[in-house]
Amino acid sequence: MALKRKIRELHKKREEVLTGGGEKAIEKQIAMGKLTARERIISLVDKNTFSEYDLFVEHEARDFNMDKKKLHGDGVIIGTGTIHKKPVAIYAQDFTVAGGSLGLMHSRKITKIMDYALKMRMPLIGINDSGGARIQEGVNSLAGYGEIFFRNTLSSGVIPQISVILGPCAGGAVYSPALTDFVFVTDKISKMFITGPEVIKTVLGEEISMEDLGGARVHSEITGNAHFFAKSEPETLEQIKKLLSFIPWNNSDKALAFKSKEPKKDYKIGQIVPDDPTQPYDVRDVIKAVVDDSDFFEVQEKWAANIVIGFGRLGGKTIGFVCNQPLVLAGVLDVDSSDKSARFIRYCDAFNIPIVTLVDLPGYLPGVDQEHAGVIRHGAKLLYSYSEATVPKITLIIRKAYGGGYIAMSSRHLRADFVFAWPGAEIAVMGPEGAANIIFRKEINEAEDPEKMRQKKIKEYKAKFSNPYVAAAKGYIDAVIEPEETRKLLLHAIDVSDNKAISGPRKKHGIPPF
Repeated sequence: MALKRKIRELHKKREEVLTGGGEKAIEKQIAMGKLTARERIISLVDKNTFSEYDLFVEHEARDFNMDKKKLHGDGVIIGTGTIHKKPVAIYAQDFTVAGGSLGLMHSRKITKIMDYALKMRMPLIGINDSGGARIQEGVNSLAGYGEIFFRNTLSSGVIPQISVILGPCAGGAVYSPALTDFVFVTDKISKMFITGPEVIKTVLGEEISMEDLGGARVHSEITGNAHFFAKSEPETLEQIKKLLSFIPWNNSDKALAFKSKEPKKDYKIGQIVPDDPTQPYDVRDVIKAVVDDSDFFEVQEKWAANIVIGFGRLGGKTIGFVCNQPLVLAGVLDVDSSDKSARFIRYCDAFNIPIVTLVDLPGYLPGVDQEHAGVIRHGAKLLYSYSEATVPKITLIIRKAYGGGYIAMSSRHLRADFVFAWPGAEIAVMGPEGAANIIFRKEINEAEDPEKMRQKKIKEYKAKFSNPYVAAAKGYIDAVIEPEETRKLLLHAIDVSDNKAISGPRKKHGIPPF
C-alpha cells in the first residue's frame, strides 16, 4: 500500500511539472503558431523513444521574490531518444516557463545533456526558445552561457551539433547556435539578435521590427547565420531528420549507407550546359544528374547563392558537394561564398564525408567593395580548408576555371585526389578575351582592322591555352571525360579513395585566416 501511495504521489508530481507554465501560457504559445517544447521533441524523435531527465529540477534563486516562484523543470527539457533508430541527445527550452529564461539550474541541465552527448558520441540537438538570460540570477546566468559555449567548442568536430531556433534567441544566447554545425530557422517564428529593437531605438533612435532585425529570412538570406529555412515548425523538424540521414553520428563513424539508386531520367547531363560559354545554367541540375535518385539536400540555399553546397549520395554513400553556380554572378568567388564553402569543407573533413567539387567560374569578384571587405583574407579560407582536408577530394571542371579561382576550387595543387574535366573546359590565367587584349595589344592596335585582328587572336589564344588538354598534358587533370561518363567516374573515384589515409607535420593546430 505504501508503494502504491508513493507511485500516486510520483504521478501527481509528474503531472504538475508536465503542465509547464500552465494552461494560459501554453494557450499563448499555441496562439503564436508555436508547438510546446515537449511537442517539438516528441515530433522529432522516433515514436515512444524519448526519455526525459531532471524533470524535477528547480531553480535556486532567492532574490527579487524568486524564492516564491516555482518554475517547473526550470524552463528547459532534456533527454535522449532515437532518430532513424539511432540515439540522439536533445534539449528544448520551454517558453511557457519564465519565458524560457536561462538561469543557473537551467544551464546545468543543458550542460548535463551536452556532456552526455559528447561522452556517448551522439548528435546534440538544441531547441532554442528563450527570452535570454534570467536577469534575477545575475552573473549566474552569464556563467551558465559560458559553460554552454565552452562545451560547444569542445564538441566541435567530434559530434554533430544542431541548433533549432523556434522563438526568440537574444543577447549572449545567440553565440551557442553560432558555435554549432547547423542552424535551422522557421519563418515568422525564429528571432536571433544581439541587441533587441528597444535597445536600438534607445541608443540609435531607429525603429525596427524583430522580424527585420533578426527574423528567419534575415539570417537565411543576409547574414548567413542560418543553414536551413522552413515555413512551418513541422517542416523544420522534417529537415532535421533528413539532415541526420546524411551525416555520421560522430567523427569516428561514417554516414548511414543506403542502397544505390540511379539518377532520375529527367536530368540529362549532356543537355544541361549550353554550348555558348556566356550562357548560364543551374549547377544543381548537374548535381541531380549524377547523385542517387537525384536527391540533393542543399545547405544555406538562400545565402551567397553564387556557390552551392550540400549533401547527396553516390553509390549509397554520403558526399559533400561544393559547386560554383553560373546562375548567380557567373559563379564567381567572393567574401561570402568563400566563407560559406570553407566552413562546409571543414565540416565534411571533420566527419569523414568525401567532397566533390564542380568548377565553373571566371575567378574572384573584382571591385573596391570586395577588396575593402577583405576578399583576400576570406578567399584564403577556401584555400586553407581545401588544403587541410584529408577526406577524398574529387574535382570536375565543367566549363570555366580561370586564375585564382582555378587554384582555389580544389585543384590538383591543393591535393585533390582526382581531377576530371569535360571537353569544353577552359583552364587559363584569365578569359580569352581579356588575355588577347593584353598579350596581343600591339598587334591589335597596329592592324588595319583591329576588331578582326582581335577576334583572330582570341581564337588563337583559345586554341593554345583555353582548353583542358594543356593542363592534362602536364598531369594537372587526370582525364578529359564525356559528360555521360561523369557518374561512373565519380563512383569509381569514391570507391578507390575509400581508405585514403594521409598525415601531415606534427603540430597542435594550424592558424586559419579567421
